[in-house]
Amino acid sequence: MTTTRREQILDTAATLFAERGFHGVSVHDIGSACGISGPALYKHFAGKDDILTQSLIGISQRLLAEGRQRTATAETSEQALAALIDWHIEFALGHPALIVIQEREWANLGADGRREVRALQLAYIDIWVDTVRQLRGDLDAPEARAVVQATFGLINSTPHSARISESSMASRLGRMARAALQA
Repeated sequence: MTTTRREQILDTAATLFAERGFHGVSVHDIGSACGISGPALYKHFAGKDDILTQSLIGISQRLLAEGRQRTATAETSEQALAALIDWHIEFALGHPALIVIQEREWANLGADGRREVRALQLAYIDIWVDTVRQLRGDLDAPEARAVVQATFGLINSTPHSARISESSMASRLGRMARAALQA
């Protein structure tokens, strides 16, 4: 898959924001890391704030689209839940910088960006809640939401976890997520 300049900028900025914090990174730093001048970033983004916002909107859109696709193609609720777990683990292990900036840089998003990201995240959570409730008739919607969000906390802790091989981590997280959702 070919990466566009825009995607390169977003990926590079996410890594830098995760390493140094939003305020510790300049447009010049991002441009330099991408091999372009800082001002050249303005061809793609309105500024550093826009880069952060578009990073979090883009990944939230991707999580939602993939969650919808995986549940739509599953034949059973069990398969749908397994597909959601596998997808979220794949995301968490593949994009730790985005998890870090989501949790640490939330306050640096403008109000419009926070609203958009939150709406996308809630729609993604709702896919999980609906799937869990199909399997867990004992949970009402708020309880299912709490279980799902706790499971996200488990999976999203991977950027801060002791590192083992990615395949071992994925397997362990999968078992733990299934156990948490069934508890």
